[in-house]
Amino acid sequence: MSRTHIFTSCTVNYLPLARVLAESVKKFHPEIIIHLVLCDRKPDSFNLEQENFDHIITLEDLAIPDFTRWLFKHTVVELCTAVKGLAGKYIFDNYNCDRLFFFDPDTAVFSPLDKLIANFADNDILITPHQLQPENIPSAVIDNEISFLRHGTFNLGFLGVKNSTEGNRFLDWWANRCLEHCYANTPFGLYTDQRWIDLVPSFFSGVKILKNAGYNVANWNLTGRKVTGDLATEVLVDGEPLCFYHFSSSQKIIPEKYNVHTETTIALEEWYGDKCRQMGQEELGKLSCAYNFFENGNQIPNELRELYRQVEDLQTQHPNPFSEQFDRWFQTHQEYLRQ
Repeated sequence: MSRTHIFTSCTVNYLPLARVLAESVKKFHPEIIIHLVLCDRKPDSFNLEQENFDHIITLEDLAIPDFTRWLFKHTVVELCTAVKGLAGKYIFDNYNCDRLFFFDPDTAVFSPLDKLIANFADNDILITPHQLQPENIPSAVIDNEISFLRHGTFNLGFLGVKNSTEGNRFLDWWANRCLEHCYANTPFGLYTDQRWIDLVPSFFSGVKILKNAGYNVANWNLTGRKVTGDLATEVLVDGEPLCFYHFSSSQKIIPEKYNVHTETTIALEEWYGDKCRQMGQEELGKLSCAYNFFENGNQIPNELRELYRQVEDLQTQHPNPFSEQFDRWFQTHQEYLRQ
């Protein structure tokens, strides 16, 4: 059995994307073990035996303290990122795993990972910067470089950790910080799990900042990378084989604004859209996370989650914030959200 493992974290509406990721990994590495961390209730139609995932990890498996209150405090994005360190620890504790990669579910692999894995020979932690080259256009400095100063230097759509003393020390620290402070609060200096990784090169040894142009290619770094070739033969990025592409929709405006799309990147996005549809995107993509709602079916506003985590009295008075009782309290106290 492979000693290299991969995991991803998502809710049900991102399950088709995670399926594309898993299929792309298995194409080159059928031996790699893939874990799906599902931050949602498992759909009745989900059958692990028919999936490219080898294991499914639920939030309950992670034994999060004060789970119900903790869960309510997080939006879907915060939730899916907050569990990544805990899931990494869980995999190291429960599986015969020497090295572990995290990939965002909206990622696909396009060439073998052997060169990437080889970095673990001399390193314990692998991270990728958002960009490898400074911007030359003033507006792009604002759109990209200043954005990275707010949201983090390294893109946490990818991370590699060795099951070593230093790797585990990092996971313990990161899991703890994300358990307590994984919120999208840029004025406070936080952006989910990502800003924490800015501290990693200072706090830990054995850290490798990967500067291969073929790693973690995404909309926000196309201004500094040239993507050529085609899917039928080989896709190259600055002359390097494309290893994995991050199809995040968060900044689709950047390639259009700076006219950096090529025939190759357009073909990649068309391929990805087709693959997601084949994996059930039209059906599952419409679903909302089960934790977006009170027990009575009413939707939970994100402002209420923030209020709940800030006001300890609310946490004491409403130990089950998903209850109909707390929704009734909210309906009669909405003025708190306008203060």
